[in-house]
Amino acid sequence: MRNLWLFLANLPMERKLIVVFIFLISLPITYVSYLSSHSMFNSVLANATDSAGQMTVSASDTIDRYIADLKRNTALPLYNTDVQFYLEQHNTDWDKNTHMAMFLSYLNHTKEEIIAVYLVDHFDSVFYDKNPGINQLFPEERLAKWKALSLAAGTAPVIQGRQTIRVNSNEHREVFSVLRTVTSVSTLKSIGILIFDVNINLFKGIIDPVNAVTQGNTMIIDDKGGLMYAGADTGDQTAEKQAINLQLLLQKVDKQNGHFQMDLDGQSYLAVYTVSKITGWTTLVSIPLSRILSPVEKNRNVLISTTLIIIAFALFVATVISHALTKPLKSMVRLMKQVQHGNLDVWIHPKYNDEIGMLGSHFNRMIIRVKDLLQEVSLTEKRKQKADMRALQNQINPHFIYNTLESIRMLAESSDDSRVAELTYLLGVQMRYGIVRSEETVTIRHELDHVRNYFHLLQIRFPDKFRLNIDVPEDFQHLPVIKLVFQPIVENAVFHGLEHKEGPGTLILSAWNEDGHAVFCVEDDGVGMDEDNLHSLNDSLTHGAAGEMFGIGLRNVNERIRLHYGSEFGLRVKSQLGEGTRVTLRIKDPSSDNNLE
Repeated sequence: MRNLWLFLANLPMERKLIVVFIFLISLPITYVSYLSSHSMFNSVLANATDSAGQMTVSASDTIDRYIADLKRNTALPLYNTDVQFYLEQHNTDWDKNTHMAMFLSYLNHTKEEIIAVYLVDHFDSVFYDKNPGINQLFPEERLAKWKALSLAAGTAPVIQGRQTIRVNSNEHREVFSVLRTVTSVSTLKSIGILIFDVNINLFKGIIDPVNAVTQGNTMIIDDKGGLMYAGADTGDQTAEKQAINLQLLLQKVDKQNGHFQMDLDGQSYLAVYTVSKITGWTTLVSIPLSRILSPVEKNRNVLISTTLIIIAFALFVATVISHALTKPLKSMVRLMKQVQHGNLDVWIHPKYNDEIGMLGSHFNRMIIRVKDLLQEVSLTEKRKQKADMRALQNQINPHFIYNTLESIRMLAESSDDSRVAELTYLLGVQMRYGIVRSEETVTIRHELDHVRNYFHLLQIRFPDKFRLNIDVPEDFQHLPVIKLVFQPIVENAVFHGLEHKEGPGTLILSAWNEDGHAVFCVEDDGVGMDEDNLHSLNDSLTHGAAGEMFGIGLRNVNERIRLHYGSEFGLRVKSQLGEGTRVTLRIKDPSSDNNLE
């Protein structure tokens, strides 16, 4: 995500605007299109499911009513005394045949789909009536099965599933049967069996309307899981494959009514089913999802085409608008590059008063300001050159004084006045240290030598008045420090602390390490100062307050230290009236951070 954000952030402004336009337009349209397509898909699927469910329920009810009528007809022998009589008659004569034929003919004509009606008497004689076109039936081949079913069912009617029967010697018909044991009204004992053979094509007229509406394949499965009827051609599928698919479908049937989706032979199907409470048969229609969703796919393709056209138009508009918005910015960038190469004679002519126009106006003002600043810098540089010239000229006077002192020293030596000669020599050394060593930093050793020379001058002037004790470890001697730091502090201690003291005074200069910094201390045992003066002095050093009360020596050293090392460094003064003064100086120790100042 971060890399993607960096990629987008580094795009030119024109492309960023195009991307923004595309996202603002294409994403909502795509999302709405998806919702519409998804909603249409669900709606079509729900409607197809509801329609198929209603059709399967209607087909199942029709079959139930038909089977119920057949079951009621199987009870008619109970109400016919002649049939009851002849079923118990052992001999078969003309009267028995006649009465049986008339009764069976009546039953055969109750339903158009009945192709044969059989009546088995108590002595296993079979009487039947058949439809025209059937010349011969072979009930003896099925008698054993009828008797077994009848015995298992008792007096209740039994439905025998789909079966193939032989007619006319070598023809076959597909039928299902409804049979019932005929009991004697007087003895309540079994005296025969009544069987209806119903043409399996009965279901064609029931499920063809279902297939026409749902565009699927409707199947009727009996309570044993056997296929009673399938409304559509199964193509090249083998019987074994059909049985496997049927079992896969039946595994999903777990309620009286329902639907599910399933993949069979690489194709997705919607299956809607109804299980009859009366027969236990399952009416199931399987509809290829491709047929249901074909209109949805067409609408989806139209929707996708429309979306692409809108996105393409949005891209064109975004390109035009972004180009119009970024053209002034590109022009400004070109002018900025010219300014970068030193050409300040550029000018932007804003056309509008929007933010880009305001940016152009401010750019013009910036160019004017830059020109003014360059003129000011030029004038400042000229003034600096004049100041440097004056500084060089001012250096002539110290050199002149130094040369004059050297002449006085030579004259004193020629006159055998060693004291004046030494004093003049030391003064010349002091001035040469400040004049000749023009570099900004020196070592601690050089600074201490300068202090010793200065103290030697004082001892010539004030014999036995001052004593100097320098206790700086050798490790500190090589440290760099800005020039003329210790001498002004020593001079301040002598003239403000030790000179006013009765008797000799001692000055100690020591050093130590503290928190990675070098700390130097100049301590005297002079007259010291009171609390008010000490507070004023420290406040002046801390805040850089100007004033003449304490001279310029300490303040000058303190300001140079703070400018060179940082505001956290500088001088700190401690003093007690009548006991002396202690000035500490903290500077960076280069050995602690490997950064030589």
